[in-house]
Amino acid sequence: MAADTRTCRLLVAGEWQDGCDSSSVLDKYRQAPWALAQLPSREQVALAVTGAEGAFRASTLDAYARGAILDRAAAIIERRSDELVAVMRAEAGFTGHDAANEIRRGAITLRLSAEEARRFSGELVPMEGAPGQAGRIGFTLRVPLGVVCAITPFNAPLNTVAHKVGPALAAGNAVILKPSLHTPVTACILAEALLEAGLPPGLLSVLHGGAQVAQWLLEERAVRFYAFTGSTEAGRAIQQRAGLRRTQMELGSIAHCVVCDDADLDAALPKIVNAGYRKAGQVCTSVQVLLVHTAIAAEVERRLTDMVESLPYGDPSDASTVVGPVISEASAQRIERWIDEAMAAGARRLAGGERRGAVVPPTLLADVDPATSLGCQEVFGPVMCIVPFDRLEDAIDRVNSTPYGLATGVFTNRLDDAIRAARRLEVGGVHINETSSSRVDLMPYGGSKDSGFGREGPHYAIREMSEERMVTLLA
Repeated sequence: MAADTRTCRLLVAGEWQDGCDSSSVLDKYRQAPWALAQLPSREQVALAVTGAEGAFRASTLDAYARGAILDRAAAIIERRSDELVAVMRAEAGFTGHDAANEIRRGAITLRLSAEEARRFSGELVPMEGAPGQAGRIGFTLRVPLGVVCAITPFNAPLNTVAHKVGPALAAGNAVILKPSLHTPVTACILAEALLEAGLPPGLLSVLHGGAQVAQWLLEERAVRFYAFTGSTEAGRAIQQRAGLRRTQMELGSIAHCVVCDDADLDAALPKIVNAGYRKAGQVCTSVQVLLVHTAIAAEVERRLTDMVESLPYGDPSDASTVVGPVISEASAQRIERWIDEAMAAGARRLAGGERRGAVVPPTLLADVDPATSLGCQEVFGPVMCIVPFDRLEDAIDRVNSTPYGLATGVFTNRLDDAIRAARRLEVGGVHINETSSSRVDLMPYGGSKDSGFGREGPHYAIREMSEERMVTLLA
């Protein structure tokens, strides 16, 4: 390990601490050690939860103060943007453009959370509308749950963290954050920003680690809510262990995009390429299956081949790079195997090439057998498959046949087709003339079926992370 390697410590009960062990964080392009994450002991996990519960009960922050802290944290994140770009380029493999977008959106999410803190309230209940209730007044209060545990992924190491931590703090909770071991430094910078902004230290803990640390956190009964983004398999295990405690799950997906025969291809295709290959395809809503009407399939295939072949890929420090490395060489090897498997089953590779370390060239395939891994599992890499369809109903059935249901894009100028798709698609979000990857941070975001439940977006998440208390007064 180099002498100047950055060490990412634990934030436990208001203090930055070393752990009982450590784990190397690799530069994702160079595949060399870049940082060191401290790992907690079982006792430190328990101390973090105990400290968070105590800090929650002792907190005197009102809604205005919570909002002000979140606003200041957003400004600090923006001030540290150059540092964050460099960090995410190394630990996440992000290009400069992807990192800058992550910072912009993370700051927006914190500010949206600040707005929600200031207007967090219940509602009046018309008690006198019931017989025999004359003179009785009723209203609800929204109250925090207590300790919220946020378990976050590598592919949005700032904004997804902000989507969990921001609303939780806005509601008045304390937060235990367990970021991905692939990207711990970005999460620590966000924690530093919140502390600098005036957050009482005990209200936020940061614990690095893998499945073992998540398991320990699930054993802590003082945790009232688990917010998780990750694989369906891991989410199912967390849900089973959480029992009656509340959860929000944003899980796996096979994202589809539907291109109808009347679509404006000049507008649609650049959006589809961006949605398929930004962040090296490592987004739950990255277009994996592109369903194209047979009348325009040949044209779409030809135009997309040229566009994907022209995407620069490789070193994320190169300003021209669009597609950087995936999160690990092991992930790249798996993606490569899936491509080879699809081609052995008859798929045609329209664009792509040989893997180099953790870099998988942006790949476009046609004639992919739906029984192969690429046809029925989430690839989480820079791979898109073109699949023709004859009728819109066939495309809808193809989307609905998967166990997942996160988001789908539909390109059409026919209003009746758009509404029919919106009503029939079994997904959490339907985006007309946008891709499956379209997301604005103030909207409700989440899935159905094996893609999870609950909604992100500060206005919605703050309600997930609180509870309604009924109050009545007899005058």
